[in-house]
Amino acid sequence: MKSLSKTLVAAAALTLAMGVSAQELKIGYVNSERVLREAAPAKAAQAKLEAEFKKRETELADQGNRLRGAMEKLEKEAPTLPESERTRRQRDLADQDRDFQRKRRELLEDLNQRKNEELSAVVERANKVIKQIFEQEKYDIILQEVIFAGPRVDITKKVIDALNAGK
Repeated sequence: MKSLSKTLVAAAALTLAMGVSAQELKIGYVNSERVLREAAPAKAAQAKLEAEFKKRETELADQGNRLRGAMEKLEKEAPTLPESERTRRQRDLADQDRDFQRKRRELLEDLNQRKNEELSAVVERANKVIKQIFEQEKYDIILQEVIFAGPRVDITKKVIDALNAGK
């Protein structure tokens, strides 16, 4: 589906280029992935998320290590334990494992939700910057998803610099 939309965009750009006779078509390309990786607001968002979730990640890792230790201990002691004690500890460990898995899922869901929120704010700012560049430099078309683009049309650095400058 993505390749079909890329093909349609390329075909539209070619059709537009054919329609422009005497004047030069001004095309720009922005590598969105690079913007989200290198721009200061994107890095700030990533740092904010890491700080926000660090405590929960540490607690979850500690819980996982304790659970793993308890499982290893039970494995070593199982042959010498009475059947009822072994069964009770296995049930207890299964409950702890379910709790651990639930907390891990919740953490991942919360992290993904917050990441989407933070990245959408960065994308919104980037789109405003791209629109400003489009209008100020009188581009005919600026593309974000292409298969190949030459350095002559790549305006990604301009977008990153503008975002870093806080425009």
